[in-house]
Amino acid sequence: MKCPFCGSENDKVVDSRESKEGASIRRRRECLKCEKRFTTYERIDEIPYMVVKKDGRREKFERQKVLSGVLRACEKRPISMGRMEQIVNEVEQFVVDSPERERTATEIGELIMDRLKHIDKVAYIRFASVYRDFQDVSEFHSELERLNNKDEKHKPAKSKITTR
Repeated sequence: MKCPFCGSENDKVVDSRESKEGASIRRRRECLKCEKRFTTYERIDEIPYMVVKKDGRREKFERQKVLSGVLRACEKRPISMGRMEQIVNEVEQFVVDSPERERTATEIGELIMDRLKHIDKVAYIRFASVYRDFQDVSEFHSELERLNNKDEKHKPAKSKITTR
């Protein structure tokens, strides 16, 4: 740390105190050359996680924004708040795990839709209609058809039982 009075880089810490909020540490230092005292503040340098939007813009990732979208999709559905919170936690972890500190809105939206699809089909369709920006009923209908076709493929075949 350079002394603001003489520019020397040799000092000693005389006193350290945590700020009231706990977000920084206040340090009183004394220059070993000119013996004057000065105060420095130490805080974590937070680099925000970013979301790359479809048009290329970058926005700071906001957990609350994800939660609000999930809440809207799940409104009046039998989905617990704990389950919705779990989806949001998974999305947040997905963003935090990114080595570049950013994810695309497409990746995040697909992750949310994948989770909702397995929990509640109505919530999935609600979220998909906003996320995919359905322009008319035919787009909405084709998404429903795609969802129904996937359900039919995963249903176990009915076994025929014959009695004699």
